Amino acid sequence: MDARTEAKTPWTRVLAGSFPAFVLLQGSLFAAYGTESPFLPSFLAERGLTPGEIGVALAAGTLMRLAAGPVAGHLADRYDATRAVLGIAAAASGLISFAYLAGYGFWPLLAVSVLHASAIAALAPLADTLALAAAKREGTFAYGWVRGAGSAAFVVGTLFSGLLVARAGLASIIVSSGLLFLVMAAATTRVPAAPPPEGLPSLGLGGIRELLALGPFRRLLVVGALVIGSHALNDGFAVIRWRGAGLGPSAISLLWAEAVASEVFVFVLAGPWLLGRLGIARSALLAAGAGALRWSAMATTTSAPILAVVQPMHGLTFALLHLAAMRLIVGVVPERLWATAQTFYGTFGLGVASAVLTAAGGLLYGAFGAGAFWVMVALCGVAMAFAPGLRAADAPA
Repeated sequence: MDARTEAKTPWTRVLAGSFPAFVLLQGSLFAAYGTESPFLPSFLAERGLTPGEIGVALAAGTLMRLAAGPVAGHLADRYDATRAVLGIAAAASGLISFAYLAGYGFWPLLAVSVLHASAIAALAPLADTLALAAAKREGTFAYGWVRGAGSAAFVVGTLFSGLLVARAGLASIIVSSGLLFLVMAAATTRVPAAPPPEGLPSLGLGGIRELLALGPFRRLLVVGALVIGSHALNDGFAVIRWRGAGLGPSAISLLWAEAVASEVFVFVLAGPWLLGRLGIARSALLAAGAGALRWSAMATTTSAPILAVVQPMHGLTFALLHLAAMRLIVGVVPERLWATAQTFYGTFGLGVASAVLTAAGGLLYGAFGAGAFWVMVALCGVAMAFAPGLRAADAPA
């Protein structure tokens, strides 16, 4: 669906289709993430974990996603059950969230982190798979609109989490995020199932082998792992650093929300425009370059005005690269393997780097403090060298 078609689509047709249902689905999912993720490391610290243990706990959860995500994606493709798998995983995510409240110390919280990660591993990839299929089939809305609505919900959840922490303490984020995951489970019943694909993927590792035979998809895994993986240190320790520098919960929530608000702008407006003009390869190059600049600032300052300037670069470092990845998957991967590709990219391609960098991030941050962000700068520099190779995935003009 191109920009001209979007402009001519009456909103009555958009609202009469599945778009509102997907807004509810993505909104509840990302509101749950937005409520929990900014303050979860601080919650773990409050429950007795050291910076190194926080890194290990978060990394162990990421490693669990490496197994759970691709399995869920393969089952969804193999049995044409994307919506059913998504609904079950969302319900499990909500119920397991509440177990954080009973945990204290490293081993109990490590166990909860691993269980929770196994449930949430496939939520975003499978939700994206359904949204991409519906957008292609109905032709009344663009995927970016749905994903932008999710990012807007993340902003609301993040702002709300700051108020919750200020009034009710860090444990409040666990309650609210658990409830939102349960809302997502209910919302899954409102979205349309993906149409039956033509043919089925091979049993076992056949689908993954077929994916890895695609050169552009392999290179996407590398670029995505480096750029998105470089966010691990920021996600795990930026809030801890800002709190240590004297920034309060409200200021932190605003900075976090500012970054995600830039996602909305890129997903809905700037991203499709940039992707249409730059193509997949140059969009990925721009995302990697913005990442190098963003992490350089994080390594050198905690000045709120400067942070307020660089936080919107998240729209490029994450959202633009995500749109480029979705375009590559839709354009290069057979539709019968979309769920497998989404979960493989989201949990294995990105997850390996995130797991390693989250675990290493605790050690790096404990040893070097903010200087650890220079490692993230280097990773984005390497991604800039790989990004031009994605030109093979760009459709001819």
